[in-house]
Amino acid sequence: MTYTSIDACGQHHPPAGPDARIASLVPSLSELLFALGLGTQLVARTHYCIHPAAELAAVPSVGGTKKINHRRLAALAPTHVLLNIDENTQELSAQLAAYVPQRIVTHPCAPQDNFALYRLLGRVFDREAEAEALCAGLQQRLERLDARRWPGRRVLYLIWREPWMSVGADTYIARMLERVGWQTWPRPAAVRYPQIEITPQLLAEVDLVLFSSEPYRFTAADLEHFAATTGCAPHRLRLIDGEMTSWYGSRALAGVDYLHDFAAACA
Repeated sequence: MTYTSIDACGQHHPPAGPDARIASLVPSLSELLFALGLGTQLVARTHYCIHPAAELAAVPSVGGTKKINHRRLAALAPTHVLLNIDENTQELSAQLAAYVPQRIVTHPCAPQDNFALYRLLGRVFDREAEAEALCAGLQQRLERLDARRWPGRRVLYLIWREPWMSVGADTYIARMLERVGWQTWPRPAAVRYPQIEITPQLLAEVDLVLFSSEPYRFTAADLEHFAATTGCAPHRLRLIDGEMTSWYGSRALAGVDYLHDFAAACA
């Protein structure tokens, strides 16, 4: 096992001690804190932090992932704030530096990156045993996923409409889907979340069109409308749980199990 106290920006973080007051500006990481037994030390969250719902109801919200109420957060006196390179801006991180001593920056880009994430927080916040339990659970699930031979497929994974938006190959979502042999399509260079045009040619190139539940909450009605307006056969269209494919942290365990069953049902 490899433990490190160095985050995704190369910053070293000393042990936090039992009095750490943690703010999480990343939904996946808020959920992970509870899985690590750190829920009582979480003093602030975003309004997008929704799991676990009952426990988070008592934690003050300070805004979104890009824009927060700094006065409110400062009043809560956090010693640490959890950030993510994709979900929070550099400008926000720089503003937080004025009053939060430790900014822990994360950047999981694939399911296996969760091992380092668990161990980073486990070491900083003295939860190494809990971190190892999560690692063991994820390892078991990934081995189950990898033990099955999955047929290769091209999938169009939609996250937004008006305009249509998809995911590029260099995303956590795409790397999750790769574990079951699914390649996200189209594959524009250097674009992580591209705007796309739905054309007959594009639909002819893919095996499945996946409609995510987030950030746009697609419904069965959207699939019906899509089939009617594009002529795409309904059996090629699927709703998919976006939390299970895009949330890292402790949600990755349930996410890998979900993806196994989802892909098996599409086989």
